[in-house]
Amino acid sequence: MQATATATATDMQPLDMSQMELREVNATLQAAPATNYTQFEILNPRGSHAVAVGLDAPIAVTVRGSTGYYCAGMNKQASVHVTGSVGPGVAENMMSGTVVVEGDASQYAGATGHGGLLVIKGNASSRCGISMKGIDIVVHGNIGHMSAFMAQKGNLVVLGDAGSALGDSIYEARLFVRGSVASLGADCIEKEMRPEHIALLSELLEKAGADAKPEEFRRYGSARKLYNFNIDHADEY
Repeated sequence: MQATATATATDMQPLDMSQMELREVNATLQAAPATNYTQFEILNPRGSHAVAVGLDAPIAVTVRGSTGYYCAGMNKQASVHVTGSVGPGVAENMMSGTVVVEGDASQYAGATGHGGLLVIKGNASSRCGISMKGIDIVVHGNIGHMSAFMAQKGNLVVLGDAGSALGDSIYEARLFVRGSVASLGADCIEKEMRPEHIALLSELLEKAGADAKPEEFRRYGSARKLYNFNIDHADEY
């Protein structure tokens, strides 16, 4: 069910997973640069894993329903919109583009992401943003424990509450939380919200369609005590 060269850029290409195998769906999306199609609609995903992975083109993909693990993994350039919820590892190792989830996300959403924007309209489970390396993540609801563990770079914005051990062993990522934080992980501390952080947060909230004011958030980041081994902090490693 490949797109044809006679298609126009405004045409929507339906991909029905009740009639197509996952491999064929992903192959069609990955081959989009060789066609005139720029918009795709995945129907009946039925919780399938690895939907819309490995994309590398400025295309728009709407997934009508919920998916399993690693939805939109390794995304580059594409805009992926999931109308339901997603399993573990949504937008894992994302490089650029945008991924929007209307429902909830399971654990390690946005893991190791290098760039782009991940928006979760519902809640995210544990380890959201683990080892993030430049991705921006905005969660409209709450996040679970050990989120932003070893987060190196990027921004994690949470409009709700955060679970325990937030930012454990964090490097230079910025964490913004509007609600309560159960506890902070090793080497993660609350930091001053300076004007540049207000401006950055305002931009991220606008991009994510979040109805919140940046002044309502608190910022967290690294105390930089674990960068080099120190015998006085040995019990924190």
